[in-house]
Amino acid sequence: MGMFQLIKAGGITMYPLILCSILSVAIAIERILYYHRRSRVKREDFMADIKNQLERDNLRHAVSMCMGMCKDAGTPFANVVWAGLDAFGRGEKEISSNMERAIIIETNILSRFTTVVGTIGSMSVYVGLLGTVLGIMKAFHNVSVTGSGGISVVINGISEALITTIAGLCIAIPAVTAYNYFVKRIDNFITDMELCASEILDMISGKQR
Repeated sequence: MGMFQLIKAGGITMYPLILCSILSVAIAIERILYYHRRSRVKREDFMADIKNQLERDNLRHAVSMCMGMCKDAGTPFANVVWAGLDAFGRGEKEISSNMERAIIIETNILSRFTTVVGTIGSMSVYVGLLGTVLGIMKAFHNVSVTGSGGISVVINGISEALITTIAGLCIAIPAVTAYNYFVKRIDNFITDMELCASEILDMISGKQR
């Protein structure tokens, strides 16, 4: 049985399942590529370079150089460090607040579209179950119309029920896996941002004393 025949045999619930499948795959690819682009610089190496720059005699120039490095890195933790350096010369509380706001903004950007994948992962199972119920109803309807049983009477309804169940599971399992992967990656990004915020605050505080 070909793909188009399977879709046709699955009934009307196959169409929302196909839409969910396309959407989840598109978002998964976009997020994976996005996370890869924003994790090309290692936090340890980046912070070592920042520390070396801040140890120079011309502190203002060093801060300006560090802010340029942050923009070039393009990682979430680099943007947090930039927010801290941007508040250089102010109080520790203001510097910390500036970085906390940056962490919130970066976390929201990192989390974009991920809830859609999680929703598809949980919802597609129920859409498949709906197709199962509709298929069984169709099988019983065929029996009532013909007035007799037999495999030839119920086969269409049963096949529709099985196809939609399989389709729902085939969409849900990868979607849930992708969502859990995204959550883990975001947690790692947040850890890096918080560590960088703590480190840069210590560095700036030490220089301002």
